[in-house]
Amino acid sequence: MSSKKGPQKGTGGHVRKGLEGRGPTPKAEDRAWHVAGKRKAARERLAAAGGGKGARKLDGRQGGAGGRDGGAPRRAANRDETELVTGRNSVLEALRTGIPAQTLYVALRTELDDRMKEILSIATAQGIPVLEVMRPELDRMAGRDAVHQGVLIKVPAYEYADPMELLDKTLQRRRTPLFVALDGVTDPRNLGAIIRSVAAFGGQGVIVPQRRSAGVTASAWKTSAGAASRLPVAMAHNLTATIKAYKAAGVFVIGLDGGGDVSLPGLELATSPLLVVTGSEGKGLSRLVAEQCDAIVSIPIDAATESLNAGIATSITLYEVSKLRAERGADA
Repeated sequence: MSSKKGPQKGTGGHVRKGLEGRGPTPKAEDRAWHVAGKRKAARERLAAAGGGKGARKLDGRQGGAGGRDGGAPRRAANRDETELVTGRNSVLEALRTGIPAQTLYVALRTELDDRMKEILSIATAQGIPVLEVMRPELDRMAGRDAVHQGVLIKVPAYEYADPMELLDKTLQRRRTPLFVALDGVTDPRNLGAIIRSVAAFGGQGVIVPQRRSAGVTASAWKTSAGAASRLPVAMAHNLTATIKAYKAAGVFVIGLDGGGDVSLPGLELATSPLLVVTGSEGKGLSRLVAEQCDAIVSIPIDAATESLNAGIATSITLYEVSKLRAERGADA
């Protein structure tokens, strides 16, 4: 075996390639992961959709609507799972807003003040069964830390819709899609407020992920002020996959973030089929979700205010989208 050292046969090409380098750096808009690249892709999709004014141009059968890619199967939550709303003010508010109570429980010999009289009147009018129980039994049902004040109602588990079925129905009705998806929003009161805003500003539904998210609990029902009985909430098995399916069907996706590169006023994509993604107050949008957004949108606020909570930010965004659609004559 030869011990001779020096250039080995056939290595010259490697040296030349190393000296040549990798060529010129691509422009920002040609890099798919760059902000400018996302803007360019969004402009191209907008142009391909005919300026974003037509739900009529979309085909709800594309992008997984037929195979339900990314969507959770339509299901009723376990019928044995129920929640309890306790306390006279809370029960009365829930009944006033149309929460679908299964049973009203009242402790024996409870004082019938004006609130209790209205509670019993509403329950009777709505055909809700009223059961009188001993106070110790009501204590057991409500739990150690709950203050029931002699009354509680049992609320059934919520039945979630399928995300792609919601999109299909919207397209069939020839309406311009407007949905809100929640990414890591765990406070049910925020969910209830967002449901209320989506219903108020012409949206067709809210999408929540199966994990690490608030669900439609009794608290969300109350905060929605009855809107949860009118506006469907869908559950996505995988939120990122659902977002991809919506994009494949022609829906544009904007994420809300205080550091976004696109300002909300005059939003160009407002008249397009739209999915607004709201992140958690602490962490904001997750990386995988942010990467799927066509634009990251920020709301101009006073420098002294650190941030807006998820419910308020979503409400402001939906108002601006609704206003711009009305001004530009987009389909509602």
